[in-house]
Amino acid sequence: MEFLGFTIDIAALTSSALSLVIKVALAIVIFVVGRWLAKKAVAIAQKIMLRSHLDDTVASFLGRLIYGVLLVVVVLAALSKVGVQTTSVVAILGGAAVAIGLSLKDQLSNFAAGIMIVTFRPFVRGDYVQILGHTGTVSEINLINTHLTTTTNHDIIIPNGDITTSATINYSSLPNRRVDITIGIGYDADIKTAKDIMIKLATDNPLAFTDPAPIVRVTNLGDNSVDLTLNVWTTNADWWSMQCDLLEQFKYALDDNKIDIPFPQRSVHVKGLEMLMGNKNESPLPSLEKDQNL
Repeated sequence: MEFLGFTIDIAALTSSALSLVIKVALAIVIFVVGRWLAKKAVAIAQKIMLRSHLDDTVASFLGRLIYGVLLVVVVLAALSKVGVQTTSVVAILGGAAVAIGLSLKDQLSNFAAGIMIVTFRPFVRGDYVQILGHTGTVSEINLINTHLTTTTNHDIIIPNGDITTSATINYSSLPNRRVDITIGIGYDADIKTAKDIMIKLATDNPLAFTDPAPIVRVTNLGDNSVDLTLNVWTTNADWWSMQCDLLEQFKYALDDNKIDIPFPQRSVHVKGLEMLMGNKNESPLPSLEKDQNL
């Protein structure tokens, strides 16, 4: 068949079109079935990770990562059926990955640290911790940063990379916690009486443990006071309440027993104060009389 001076082979054209349609259909089938298989594989992998007590955040992220990798493989397989040279596509993806990695190296460092945090669990959501000098309750842990909520309801956001390279104090990791209260008494006060008062109040407190029993020791002979330190154990949940209650009870009990809690005192001497006061006490009458005589 000729068209506009060109010879057209209908049979070859039909064969080529049919071959292309078959390739496109096959590519679509590969994409649809491959995506379905990828979702099933990710679902199975997430179940296995959750059964192994892996953190939900890590399991979800790894699931998405696995799905993304499998989806790229499926797309490349589908494109290869159409006749696209996938080698160049892979090279482009590799170059893009390197460029993205270099531009986001700090975020990738935080991401790797986030994986370590949710995997090894130095703290979990709800723990009361101190990180980089900031103290608060862990409200959220994601793969880039960690959120702390302070007692004043401030939200502190700390990059995970900084957390893994610094010391972290977890006050909630153990069920019990010791309360340490130091009270200073005067040098003329009876130490035994003060210790008995502190021991009795701590023992009678319903939040205090009896084993180990509360104990009071002399911990310092300061410039203005003899320091007595009480050590008493309680649960993490009752630590703050018991400390505040005991401090208030100690103040009232020591006052009732005439045991003073001294505070620093200083004597200030001003040079020339006597001369200044003497000038102020001088009577102005002589000068007035002198003015009148004039």
